[in-house]
Order: sequence, then structure tokens, then C-alpha cells
Amino acid sequence: MDIDVFAAAHAREWERLDRLVRRRRHLDGAEIDELVDLYQRVSTHLSVVRSSGQDPALVGRLSALIARARSAVTGAHDPAWRDILGFFTRVFPAILYRLRWWWLGMTAGTVGIAAAVAWWIVADPAVMHAIGTPEYVAQVVEYEFANYYVENPRGSFAAQVWTNNAWVSAQAIVYGVAFGVPTLVVMLINAVNVGTMAGLMIGHGRADVFFGLILPHGLLELTAVFVAGGIGLRLGWSLIAPGNRTRLRALGEEGRSAVAAALGLAVVLFISGLIEGLVTGNTVAGHIPVPVALGIGVLAEVLFLLYVFVVGRRAYLEGETGDIRNAPAAVPVA
Repeated sequence: MDIDVFAAAHAREWERLDRLVRRRRHLDGAEIDELVDLYQRVSTHLSVVRSSGQDPALVGRLSALIARARSAVTGAHDPAWRDILGFFTRVFPAILYRLRWWWLGMTAGTVGIAAAVAWWIVADPAVMHAIGTPEYVAQVVEYEFANYYVENPRGSFAAQVWTNNAWVSAQAIVYGVAFGVPTLVVMLINAVNVGTMAGLMIGHGRADVFFGLILPHGLLELTAVFVAGGIGLRLGWSLIAPGNRTRLRALGEEGRSAVAAALGLAVVLFISGLIEGLVTGNTVAGHIPVPVALGIGVLAEVLFLLYVFVVGRRAYLEGETGDIRNAPAAVPVA
């Protein structure tokens, strides 16, 4: 089937249905009958387009149109809070569980690179000197690293951290469409940056300060970034090895899951941003003991992993994939 010809042949029906849905509160009797008829026909069109697997974007467009038309026809829909609850109790954790090997592999690789960079800096004084002058390195180690967490007001700092981390995670996911290569570059840069700072701190006998300040928020924050990197790689791999799907269909399916994951990760990073702004900052100021801060960080990480491997596993085994669902392929005549 030529999907472009099919779309051109039925475009007027889709546009008419969209106009009727927008005016659903002001329709007369004939227009209501027309709305129901078009709803049934366009639902069948969606089934045809979806089965062809040629145009994920068109599937998404028709799915959204049918969902709005169904609401107009039935006159009822699930409350928004129920959709949000379903997203965070089923869709998002199921995506994380389904793609667990990708982001667990990303975690191992990134941590390994960061550790190797840190070891290189600590073991070779020449590398330490190449990073900067002794005065510059001492300034970073003795002052700038810790001061970073307290130089701005707690609230604005948390918002700044959240925005930055959400941007990095979004990049890691979106860049996956380029076969995952830019995603690897983003993750490599972050691994080298973390490893460099770790090497400088450890090399100057400040390992306790480094881990005491970075772990409370970093456990959850870095896990979220690793998840984003793993999902970006999976998105790129869907183009390299789509399996029994067309590349467009594979990209569409994985892309929809990736967008959903990005939305969920924004919330995870918001929580880690709060920990960084409120817990780590107060640790630097001496208001929260380091063991307490570490306990908060470990608790947040454990809760996240339980969320993925308990809640997510259950939803995944029940058939949740994170892709668009509940859009009817065809609608029975009322």
C-alpha cells in the first residue's frame, strides 16, 4: 500500500473529524451523527496505517485524533490524575525495566571510564600538572569544589542543577537518532569530567570530601543520566538492527518510549536536584552530618532501584511496554 496516496485520499475526512471534535459542544443532530460515522471510519483508517508499519508519525497523529474523538463520542474520559498515576506506576517503570540492560551497561562503562581517568591522574603526577598549575589545582580542590554547592541560594541552585541535568539527559536520549554516536560522546565527556575531578580530589587527600559531597545526590542523579544514555543507545540501535520491523517503525516505537522516559527522568532529576540543593548544600555548611547526607542519598537510590525492579518488572510482565496503547484499531457500531 502507498501510504502517501492513502493519506491524501482520506485527508479531508480526518480534517472534518478534527473540526467536529473541536466544535463538539455546539453540534446539531446531523453533525453528531456525522461525528460518530467519521469516528468509526477513521478508526479503521488507523488500523490500516498501523498494520502497514510505514509511517509512525501518521499513526501517532491518527491515534491522538481518535482519542479526542472517542472522548467526544462517549462523553466521558478518565481523569487526568488517573493518567498521571498510570504513567508513574506502569508506563515509566516498565520502560526502565525493559531497557535495564542498556542502562546498566552504560552505568558500568561510564563508571569504569571515570575510575580509569581518576586513577591515571592520581598515579601520574605529570597528568596532574598538565591539568593546571599547582595554584589553580589547589584553588579547585580546597575551595571551588565545595563552594559550588553553597555559592547560590538553595532554591535557585536546585533549579539550576535540575535544568542542567535534564538538558544533559535529553541530549543523551535525542542524540540516539544519529545511531547513538553523539550519545556516546556526551556520556564520555561526562565520565571524563567526573573522573578528572575525582582524580584531583583523591590525589590531594580529599577523597572524603569528594565522596561525602557527591554521593548524596550523585547516586540518583548519575543513575538517571546513565538511564538516559542507555535509552539513547537503544534508540540508535533500533536503526542499526531493527529486527523484523522496518527501521521507521522501530524508530517510532522506541522513540515514543524514549520520550515517555525523558518525561519520567525529569521528575527523577528534580528529586536529585532537591537533594543536591538542600542536602549537599547544608552538608557543606555543616548543618547536616555527612553520614546523614549519605544515608539520604543511598535511600533515594535504593527506592529508585526498587521502583524499577519491583514496580517496573510487574508492569512489564503484565504487557506494558511504554508505547502508545489503548488507541482502538476499529470501533464497533454503537
